[in-house]
Amino acid sequence: MTRDEIIMKVSEKLRLIRTEAGYTQDKMAEIIGVSKKTLVQIEKGRVMAGWSTVVSVCALFRESDNVIILFGNEPLEVLETVAREGIDLKKQKTLGGRVWWREISRKSGFILQQNILSKHFRILDDKDCRVFSSFDEKYSKLRLKELTKEKKS
Repeated sequence: MTRDEIIMKVSEKLRLIRTEAGYTQDKMAEIIGVSKKTLVQIEKGRVMAGWSTVVSVCALFRESDNVIILFGNEPLEVLETVAREGIDLKKQKTLGGRVWWREISRKSGFILQQNILSKHFRILDDKDCRVFSSFDEKYSKLRLKELTKEKKS
């Protein structure tokens, strides 16, 4: 998934996200930091939301059914993966991937998983902390191999 694909998906669902939350266009525009005119243009499909608007919507409405349908239960992880592609992360505790994830590989206490909705990959350590994420499967497998070598050293 690319930044442009995320922008398109959120832009297309913005009206549904707003109505699910029970907000008027005026209130939603205020909450996400755009003008009402801009919000109307996005909802009518005349323009796409900007990246910062998409990040705001996903952060503020991350428990919305419509956002979860797009990205699973961790929309901010998807955004962060796109924004920081290929960069190791500070260890972040997860629920271990019981929902929304399928296990690809398990080695030396690390687990490579793929999100069933967004299709991005992540590596968890033995404490279920996320240490890496990417949309690139080959790079994710390479990073898993590197991590297991580092742990053995």
